[in-house]
Amino acid sequence: MTGLDLAFAATGLITAAAGAIAVTTRQVVHSALWLVVALLGLAGCYLVLGAELVALVQVLVYVGAVVVLVIVALMLTRAPIGPRAEHSTSRGHRALAALVGAGTGGLVAAVLLPTAARVEVRPGGTAELGRQIFSTWVWPFELLSLLLLAALVGAFAVSGLTGEQAGEQPAKGEARP
Repeated sequence: MTGLDLAFAATGLITAAAGAIAVTTRQVVHSALWLVVALLGLAGCYLVLGAELVALVQVLVYVGAVVVLVIVALMLTRAPIGPRAEHSTSRGHRALAALVGAGTGGLVAAVLLPTAARVEVRPGGTAELGRQIFSTWVWPFELLSLLLLAALVGAFAVSGLTGEQAGEQPAKGEARP
């Protein structure tokens, strides 16, 4: 085991732990901040693998843009910052979610592990990566950006359903938001 293997394992563990904390914490802002740690850890994995450009894009696009977008969306939708009772679920739901997650992880591992053999790395460099992104992978990339946009619009739409549309009336003397 080389030093690069140890560095990759360390950044991978940090990334996985930060991702697990991001999805299990009860505070939305803390979750967004742990997402930053997970994405930075993933960029570290790319650096260890020798893909400096992909690591830079990871930091610029995902940490610099997507997470900032998530935090701005949280502020615009006036999402509750602290833990709330309506965000909590029962133990049965948590156990079911853990079971579904473990099943999905097992399915992904069953599909990917047989393909995990040593492959010959083709020398490509930045020019080859750019050609692949803007030719072969341009439609999945654009589809993913549309999906993120739809999720943002959906978050705004769902946040607009609270209050007056849900049948709640502001109390007398209470200012409308």
